[in-house]
Amino acid sequence: MSKSSEQAYRLIRGAILQGHFPAGQFVPEDEFAHYCGMSRTPVREAIAQLVAEMLLQRSDTNRVFVPVWSDEDYEELFTLRAYLESHCAQRAARFITAEQIEELKSHYAFIERAITLRPDASVSDFVEGNRRFHRVLMRAAQSERLNQLMQLVVNQIVIHRTAERYSALDMARSQSDHFDLITALEAHDAEWAGSIATSHIRRAAGAYRQNRDRLANGE
Repeated sequence: MSKSSEQAYRLIRGAILQGHFPAGQFVPEDEFAHYCGMSRTPVREAIAQLVAEMLLQRSDTNRVFVPVWSDEDYEELFTLRAYLESHCAQRAARFITAEQIEELKSHYAFIERAITLRPDASVSDFVEGNRRFHRVLMRAAQSERLNQLMQLVVNQIVIHRTAERYSALDMARSQSDHFDLITALEAHDAEWAGSIATSHIRRAAGAYRQNRDRLANGE
């Protein structure tokens, strides 16, 4: 992509993840272009990339909208991510370096500060720290194919801002998983690391369902 297209891509992607464009609502190219403050040409290329990543979808009439996901879609996404994260952790246990272990510990400490050193846990810092943690894990796995698959699945989870629905207890439990995973990776125990990663994602799925049900009940 050109520099302008990359800028448009980042702006539109960020807006989608923040819920600026509601799911299911058609968005004309002109509206995206106005939001980005640029012409339609770079925006069109950015939209094509976002469609390829499933952050946007085209209708039969070629109109663009943010996809609407059902409860069944959520469950499938969590299941797919559990498989991929487990495989990623297993590969990382085999190939991870001492420097990458230290990076994980640094991101773990960042998350710890975000959720324990403030009166109200910082969800945005938790999300950022979690993103950094799993980015290092992906690098350690040394698989570009796996990285591309993870980009597709994880983007969909982020769209629905699962972590933003986490309670302080949910974040603490997630952080506990990070600690155990670092321990397994230091031991280069692939089976252990894979099982922790699976449990980590299934825990996230459970937290999502509980929070979804509470919102549905008006709690």
